[in-house]
Amino acid sequence: MTTTNTELAHAFAEICLKAALPVMEVYAQEFTPEQKEDRSPVTEADKRAEVVILEALKDVLPDVPVLAEESFSAGVRPEVSDRFLLVDPVDGTKEFIKKNGEFTINIALIENGVPVAGCVYAPALERLYVGADGAAAAGAAKPGDDFDAASLSPIKVRDGSAPEKIAVMSRSHADEETRKFAEDQGVTETISAGSSLKFCRVAEGAADLYPRFGPTMEWDTGAGHAVVNGAGGKVTRPDGSPFLYGKVDTGYLNGPFVVWAQPKA
Repeated sequence: MTTTNTELAHAFAEICLKAALPVMEVYAQEFTPEQKEDRSPVTEADKRAEVVILEALKDVLPDVPVLAEESFSAGVRPEVSDRFLLVDPVDGTKEFIKKNGEFTINIALIENGVPVAGCVYAPALERLYVGADGAAAAGAAKPGDDFDAASLSPIKVRDGSAPEKIAVMSRSHADEETRKFAEDQGVTETISAGSSLKFCRVAEGAADLYPRFGPTMEWDTGAGHAVVNGAGGKVTRPDGSPFLYGKVDTGYLNGPFVVWAQPKA
């Protein structure tokens, strides 16, 4: 039986809810972050959640290669082609360390360079987002609970009719280039958010765009990108060209991008 992308997004949500249990166990304790070779922070939560996610994905999509942040950092480099999975067990580790709640668990399926199914879960906020097949939904969900699709409500991007133009910016990584781009787009107000929640803020209609010029990896953006696509938005490079995945030549490092509620023609 063929599994639809929506069913896969829901399966990812179930996995995220389970992975949230070890994440929140660590979050509730005093912990000491470690530093990876690239000098980015990592905690025990990242490692434990990734184990849960990778094991569960074996049952959902056993033959699809997975690019997962912590495994990749440890030297695991699966060969990817037209179809692969992206996993970020804790996106926004700096927010996790600060204990401000704005971190997420992310799973996405990529096909031909495009995210076609994804889930973003913010366990401390108990906020869940899914996107696939031209639709996106969001709602409350507690870590460890069974996923209930009926508890989610459809979300859509802003329609562009509001007089003010709002940009969401990174809480930890906003820079002058990003601010200048937003100003050139006519932005009159900015809001801050951490992790892939910035994608979700655009997807649920809280902002018109999210520009990002600083470095990110594909697993940072794939799930949020899927949610934005489902909500009717678009993610492009700053020049409007497609923002695609499977960038083996860059080591899966993203270039600059913009998340749009209503892309410019």
